[in-house]
Amino acid sequence: MLVDAIRDYPEEDVEIRSLLEGIFRCYGFDFRAYSPGSIKRRIWYSAREQGVATISGLEEKVLHDPGCMERLLLALSIGATAMFRDLGFYLAFRNKVAPRLRAQPSPRIWLAGCSTGEEAYSMAILFREEGLYEKSRIYATDMSEVVLGKAREGFLPLASMRQHTANYLQAGGKGSFAEYYTARHDHAILHADLRRNILFARHNLVTDASFNEFHVILCRNVMIYFNRSLQAHVHRLFYESLPISGALGLGMKESLMFSPHEACYEELDGPTRLYRKVR
Repeated sequence: MLVDAIRDYPEEDVEIRSLLEGIFRCYGFDFRAYSPGSIKRRIWYSAREQGVATISGLEEKVLHDPGCMERLLLALSIGATAMFRDLGFYLAFRNKVAPRLRAQPSPRIWLAGCSTGEEAYSMAILFREEGLYEKSRIYATDMSEVVLGKAREGFLPLASMRQHTANYLQAGGKGSFAEYYTARHDHAILHADLRRNILFARHNLVTDASFNEFHVILCRNVMIYFNRSLQAHVHRLFYESLPISGALGLGMKESLMFSPHEACYEELDGPTRLYRKVR
């Protein structure tokens, strides 16, 4: 009988460590430093979805079936997202980061952990309305190719558009949100022009190095799933990828406090977790 909820038993931690070690050795994805509570919930979710009753059973399937691994990767990587999520963040970005970017000839923005793309498209709309889109390049990365495939499509459930529209307006939108999509059957298709300056690409924050210098890095609601040592590793990666005066945006439950580079930034907007590199 399949489990209906997360359960604890003496061998569970051993099985989880074995699964994560096997994933790292076979596929190169390293989840060993993820927050134990979060990783456990997502593993059990994937076990139920894939029809197995134990973590050991899931490990056997994952190590012998790349398709099963891709489905597990989707469960481990996809997070809650929405167009213009965290309204105050976008208002602060419009007022305190966008004006700084106008002085740059070719602003580069990295959205790390972009999931299914809502944040990338939100930033594309914001950049268009702030007169920055044509000269900018948005790099949106995630470790799951399945997630990236969904992001590239630019499809949104039509039932969600009322909430997305409300978010857009409350986040400082300057026009009509309906200008940015076409409704078709049960979904909305974001206009292709919004994708023109977005590059969706695979990147693993745990194992991959920096690939450019960026004027803005946004990694929001990703590091809450990492333990302290992995958070420090990612902060180092971002620090090395930002020039002086570059902007860093974190999630509302994340912070630079106690990170190895805390003293290297100043707040642009503390409540919305926007920072500027100063040394």
